[in-house]
Amino acid sequence: MRKQVASNRKNMGTLIQAFGDTLREIKIIKVCFGNEVTCIDKEREALVVFKQGLTDPSGRLSSWEGKDCCKWNGIKCNNQTGHVINLDLRNPYTLINGGVGDQETYERSCLGGKISPSFLELQYLSYLDISFNNFEGTQIPEFLGELKNLRYLNLSFSSFSGFIPSQLGNLSRLHYLDLYARSHSNAGAWELRADNLHWLSGLSSLKYLNMGYVKLQDVGHDWLQAINMLPSLLELNLQYCELDSIPLSLPSINFTSLSVLDLSENSFNSAIPQWLFNLTSLTRLYLVWNFFNGPIPCEFARLKSLEVLDLSNNLNIGGQIPSLLGNLTKLKILDLSANNLTGQIDEFLFGFKENLNNSLVSLNLNSNSLTGELPESLGVLKNLQKLQLSGNSFWGSLPKPIGKLSFLKELYLSSNRMNGTIPESFGQLSNLVNLDLEDNSWEGVLDETHLMNLTSLENIHLTTDSTRLLVFNVSYDWIPPFTLKYIQLVNCKVGPFFPKWLEVQTQLIQVRLNNVGISDTIPEEWFSKLSSQLVFLDLSNNHIKGKLPQKLESPNLQFIDLSYNALEGLIPLWTTNATELYLQSNSFSGPIPENIAVLMPRLQNLHLSDNHLNGTIPSSICKLEELRVFAVRNNGFRGELIDCWSNLQSLFIVEASNNSLSGSIPKSLGYAKSLTLLSLSNNDLDGEIPFSLQNCSSLSSIDLGGNRLSGNIPSWIGLNLSNILVLRLRSNLLDGQIPEEICYLPYLHFLDISNNKLSGIIPSCLGNLTAFVYGNSTHSEYQNAVRRLAYFKEQISVITKGREYEFSSNIALLNAIHLSENNLRGKIPEEITSLKALQVLNLSRNHISGSIPEKIGNLNLLETFDLSHNNLSGIVPPSLSKLTFMSHLDLSYNNLSGKIPTGNQLQTLNASSIYEGNPFLCGFPLQAQCHGDEIAKTVPLSSKDENESILAGFYVTIGPGFFVGFCGVLYVTFRRK
Repeated sequence: MRKQVASNRKNMGTLIQAFGDTLREIKIIKVCFGNEVTCIDKEREALVVFKQGLTDPSGRLSSWEGKDCCKWNGIKCNNQTGHVINLDLRNPYTLINGGVGDQETYERSCLGGKISPSFLELQYLSYLDISFNNFEGTQIPEFLGELKNLRYLNLSFSSFSGFIPSQLGNLSRLHYLDLYARSHSNAGAWELRADNLHWLSGLSSLKYLNMGYVKLQDVGHDWLQAINMLPSLLELNLQYCELDSIPLSLPSINFTSLSVLDLSENSFNSAIPQWLFNLTSLTRLYLVWNFFNGPIPCEFARLKSLEVLDLSNNLNIGGQIPSLLGNLTKLKILDLSANNLTGQIDEFLFGFKENLNNSLVSLNLNSNSLTGELPESLGVLKNLQKLQLSGNSFWGSLPKPIGKLSFLKELYLSSNRMNGTIPESFGQLSNLVNLDLEDNSWEGVLDETHLMNLTSLENIHLTTDSTRLLVFNVSYDWIPPFTLKYIQLVNCKVGPFFPKWLEVQTQLIQVRLNNVGISDTIPEEWFSKLSSQLVFLDLSNNHIKGKLPQKLESPNLQFIDLSYNALEGLIPLWTTNATELYLQSNSFSGPIPENIAVLMPRLQNLHLSDNHLNGTIPSSICKLEELRVFAVRNNGFRGELIDCWSNLQSLFIVEASNNSLSGSIPKSLGYAKSLTLLSLSNNDLDGEIPFSLQNCSSLSSIDLGGNRLSGNIPSWIGLNLSNILVLRLRSNLLDGQIPEEICYLPYLHFLDISNNKLSGIIPSCLGNLTAFVYGNSTHSEYQNAVRRLAYFKEQISVITKGREYEFSSNIALLNAIHLSENNLRGKIPEEITSLKALQVLNLSRNHISGSIPEKIGNLNLLETFDLSHNNLSGIVPPSLSKLTFMSHLDLSYNNLSGKIPTGNQLQTLNASSIYEGNPFLCGFPLQAQCHGDEIAKTVPLSSKDENESILAGFYVTIGPGFFVGFCGVLYVTFRRK
């Protein structure tokens, strides 16, 4: 019995033990499936308090309800303990490179507010990511340094500001720290800073450190020593930290495991430091825009693991490219662009020739000073996918081995001096997607052999000098193997027919066929095929004829340039979002569409000049609130000019000259305060110049000539319009005296108030017009005014050399004063002889008396000098012979006397008509001999061609500062076209 009881007890114990084991197994199974563990109460409460301190406009934290915080979005708990270990609140809607995506949607999805100290309850937290949010300049909380279990901390792109708390140095287990301070919200409004980096020494386990855009200019010269205390560091980013010094050497290096180093966009202004070449584990090295100088060190060859080397935009890195770089067998990306590298590249490529197993896939040598022909050794870069050689001085033809680069996807050779041909082997580049060969001087023929295997081609940019001939010689019905998105052909021979191969391109986004010899009509169905995706259309400078389709819906079309063709018919009623419309120099007729503001509501530049348009200018123009340029010159518009210009606060050019407009100049023009150029010449306008124009302080050119304007020349022009370069009021009915306030215009280059009813004397203060004394100014306001005018080609008629000339270039280049055909009296003021930059002076057909100023020879750049039909007396000053640029002189019909001076340029001006009507003048070239002179046979020098440009002598005086700015504007203008 006892044995039975004992046996039963033993069995019962075994059962109890087995049951206990089963319970434990069930519990373990439940734990494994996550059905058992819930979050810790105090941690849940801490998260609730944290949420209450945040702003959450898009409701990203709406799931943070209920007792089990482990199920909330962005939360991860330990499966066994229930402690919160991961908190991932990274904004899911990010903007790539600060631009791709919807900014408004991005900002609405940002969390903001303040981070609560309740975070301290999350002591088991190892992962914290609150990147790409917007904390609007709040400081990084110091208490984050007490979360001792953190291994990953990402606060990047979240608009923190102030100083980085040194308490972060307590996170000894931290592996990953990202404090990248650039922000997509309120860009530039907040600055994250550090005044030292000593706290980094506590982060002994750190492998990744990103402090890009953190302001470190105050950390002192020992910043690198602090980083040198991180032996485990694998990746370091200190981009754009405003560091201005870097040690050239280090006594010892602890962070030798470093694989990625980015020191871009600082201001080191030194040689490349030697300690870099001891970091033999580097795979990626970025030293962009640091003002490094000197040659590229050959020691780079020691970095055998290097895959990416970017030394671009250092400007002062010069010399030749060392061939030893070719020995870097793992190098895939090499960027040496925007430096001052010189010489040829064949020696550099020799290193790769020795290393036939080279891995290079991207080579960027843009914007250097490299020269010579492209060597055939380019063919050794067999793995190359991207080749950038733009902005150098390469010349000659593309080398035939270019066809060996079978993996090449992108080829950029723009802005060189290439003056040869493109070989047939080019057609072997079956992977080529992007081709940019513009701004060179290509010649020869491109036929189907060059193009038939380019099956991947999407973008082609090919422009040549207008003096060279590059011909697209393909059959009319040729169907290309590629589907293009972008095409730009300038000065190439594509016509005379509209290319069939272009008609089949249905995916085009940008089309530019400028001066390609097309004299055909445009197939109407081609427009309809392109209407959905086309953004940019430029078919200018051809001989395209016929009519455009009247209606077209193209919602994405932003730029239209059909100028300088032979198109006719009505202006098309296209519905687009175009900002620029260029239809000038065609044969369009009829009115401007009344509903143009409905069709093209975003229009900024409207160019309709030099057509056969008529009717009145529609008032709907004033609904184009973004309009900047309104140009309708040389048409047949009639009626009054619209009076609603005050709606157009962005307007800076109004060009309506050479029409039949009548009535007065609208006062509302004076409330378009950005107005820079106003040209209403050769119309039938009357009344006075409106007082309201004094509000347009940016005005640089006023041309109201050839109308019936009356009243005085307003004194406020000189008082309030200080930026005026061109003032042309000729051929009106203006009366009164010349206001002395005109002399207050420091930048005035062109003054024409001739053929009016002005009286009184010539103000002596004209000698104070500084632009006529010193020429072009370097003052920023003057330069800005010139750039604004250079953007737009003015057309102004100028009376010079006895004839009327029309200038379509920038009239501000010409220094001229025209006061002719008025009722001016008195003497020529002596002060006028101080205008040493003056090129044209016309005072003819007045009642001016007295003598010609004796020092008139001081005007040493004078080309045209006309004093005819006045009452001048006395001698012709001998100093006149000093005017060596003189090409037109007229002193006829005065009361001058004595001997005509001789010598220099006066000998070439041998027409007697120059001096006729002065009965007391004598000497060559008149028949009348002076008393005591003997008859001498004079062989006159050949006279200067009267058609020589009036600008001939002017360019001597143009300063280099002006040409840099002016040529930059011309480059942008021609690129636009």
